[in-house]
Amino acid sequence: MRFINRRPERGERWLLALLPFILLALVYVVASSARLADNPDDRLLPSVAQMLDAIARMAFTEDARTGSVLLWSDTLASLTRLALGIAVAALAGLGLGIASGAFPMLRATLSPLMAVLSMIPPLAILPILFIVFGLDELSKVMLIVIGITPVLARDLEQRAREIPAELLVKAQTLGANSWTAVLRVILPQLLARLLLSLRLMLGAAWLFLISSEAISATAGLGYRIFLVRRYMSMDVILPYVAWITLLAWAMDWALRLIHRKCFPWSEGSAP
Repeated sequence: MRFINRRPERGERWLLALLPFILLALVYVVASSARLADNPDDRLLPSVAQMLDAIARMAFTEDARTGSVLLWSDTLASLTRLALGIAVAALAGLGLGIASGAFPMLRATLSPLMAVLSMIPPLAILPILFIVFGLDELSKVMLIVIGITPVLARDLEQRAREIPAELLVKAQTLGANSWTAVLRVILPQLLARLLLSLRLMLGAAWLFLISSEAISATAGLGYRIFLVRRYMSMDVILPYVAWITLLAWAMDWALRLIHRKCFPWSEGSAP
């Protein structure tokens, strides 16, 4: 059998998926052991035991100053900002995508505007957001909204324009007006695409969140990472990075599950 036609069994898929992570963990353990053997006070590559101690301190011990468990309070703050930003961006992107993709008259105005806005580096306007919206929660949420909405809108516009014109003609032949055609033909297609687009934009949303928290925040995962970096606390930074990665993966998995349950017809055939 040619290699291109071979498909892994269920057990093989798990093994092949875990293999890169196992290799990376082994490389880290070996490198950490070598550095600590040369210098027991080295802080660049902490040992697994040191990171476990840091996790116990951050995740299971109340902070003497705030009275809260830092990892969970940071996680709650970050996820609240992220959820608000993604929700607002999804609604705005869906509305703009429908308006620009379904109505040529609106497309003539909105499409060039969204193209220009999507080219503006969001982090470059972060100081402007702090000036306009202040240093509290709104500026952090708005950075996520401004950062991903234009890209979502452009992607949804393109998906709307890819819908075969015959479907819209048939709907209108059966008596559908413009809004009925949008709700019954275009919206289901764009909702399915929206979930896929959000999965692709999760990394960018986390980047904008961490960046804003690093500059101005009193709680949050990004705030904590940049707070402890001045002490070279890699035993805290690395578990926090791993935790952020796990949260992002869980969000991606949840969006994939929702897409599969709600829009099975858009899954396509497995390669």
